[in-house]
Amino acid sequence: MARIAGVDLPRRKHIAFALPYIFGIGHKTARDICAKAGIPESKKVEELSDAEVKSIRDTIEATCKVEGDLRREVQQNIKRLMDLGCYRGLRHRKGLPVNGQRTHTNARTRKGPRKGAKR
Repeated sequence: MARIAGVDLPRRKHIAFALPYIFGIGHKTARDICAKAGIPESKKVEELSDAEVKSIRDTIEATCKVEGDLRREVQQNIKRLMDLGCYRGLRHRKGLPVNGQRTHTNARTRKGPRKGAKR
């Protein structure tokens, strides 16, 4: 089993489709990592040797921020916006949509379940 950046990759998937299980790596980045490491995208995770797993790990560390570091950076950016008191920070603080979406009838994911009419 390949464990990269603290994540166990699914064994029976192709490496190009298993790498996006790591937070911060999408499909395009996964294909780029495979190309830089010199590993065919169609190779399955369970077929990888230790040297190939190490080359993938080294490539990821050299090129992009993943998992804990990335999550920490995102949280710091949100906290910075909230401390500044800018519009986006206020929306984060109130738990409302940040990017200008409609809230009159939608945004139930951010606002939570409906309160109901008061009698």
